[in-house]
Amino acid sequence: HVQLVESGGGSVQAGGSLRLSCAASGYTYSGNCMGWFRQAPGKEREGVARIATGGGSTYYADSVKGRFTVSQDRGKNTVYLQMNALKPEDAAMYHCAADLGGMCLRWDDFGYWGQGTQVTVS
Repeated sequence: HVQLVESGGGSVQAGGSLRLSCAASGYTYSGNCMGWFRQAPGKEREGVARIATGGGSTYYADSVKGRFTVSQDRGKNTVYLQMNALKPEDAAMYHCAADLGGMCLRWDDFGYWGQGTQVTVS
């Protein structure tokens, strides 16, 4: 079965950096779309970044462009989210998600989700 396990969250001061990881298992990694989403208390879930695991195309929310980078290691079936210049408004629970067979064109086709990793920015 599909499993997505996030790690790397933590507490950081504004302006700092964190790198999140998402280890995927239970399906063929390539040819899909992997995404990072976040949700802060009282706010709607927001798509942050996504990557097409086959071709490597990446997409970002305007709020993180230039600060966050999504990447992957196909050999490890792992997706990363490098977050730099963190702001207090970046604080949230960050979730990894998979859209199996997806073209990676939209934020709302993700059917599999990890448990999340908390990011706190003070």
